Amino acid sequence: MSDVTTPRERARPEMSGPVLGMVLFVASEAMFFAAFFAGYFTIRANAPAWPPPDVPHLKIDIASVLTVVLVASSVAVQLSLRATRAGRRRPALWWLGATIALGVVFLGLQLYDYSQLGFGLKDGVFGTLFYVMTGIHMAHVVGGVAFLALVFSQGVRGRLSPTHHDPLAAGAIYWDFVDVVWLCLFTTFYLLTPR
Repeated sequence: MSDVTTPRERARPEMSGPVLGMVLFVASEAMFFAAFFAGYFTIRANAPAWPPPDVPHLKIDIASVLTVVLVASSVAVQLSLRATRAGRRRPALWWLGATIALGVVFLGLQLYDYSQLGFGLKDGVFGTLFYVMTGIHMAHVVGGVAFLALVFSQGVRGRLSPTHHDPLAAGAIYWDFVDVVWLCLFTTFYLLTPR
């Protein structure tokens, strides 16, 4: 008999319950938003003019700032997760706090943008689609900010560590999803809509 040891096959880490739950939730939300986008593009394809002539053109300036803010917040949440996995608590909390703050800035700017548009929810199908789709996204941002604030409070109490960071990982998945949805909304309403 020989006692020669062979290198063990490296075990793949299992996905934890909270992370799997978030992945499944995000998948269902992706289908929800996909239905809205499908409806939007179907209506657009069948409209004689898009957007309708009575709707003021969307200005891209504030929406571009919103996009930069949200993309920066996704970078920040990933840096927080990376710092947590490395056992660097202070930078992890700093980056997570920055993510939350940027989320709040996004919400404030989105409300300001709404006040500057010149059309409302009841101003035809374009207005309805715009406000419903961006409004539902805004509700998701509010939920994400609240979720990340709870994770932040766990971090402050020392409940996040390199071995226990599932709440932050789940929050990062959700936050990145919210970011991707905004990029799709920005592209659809601001880049693909003739001005």
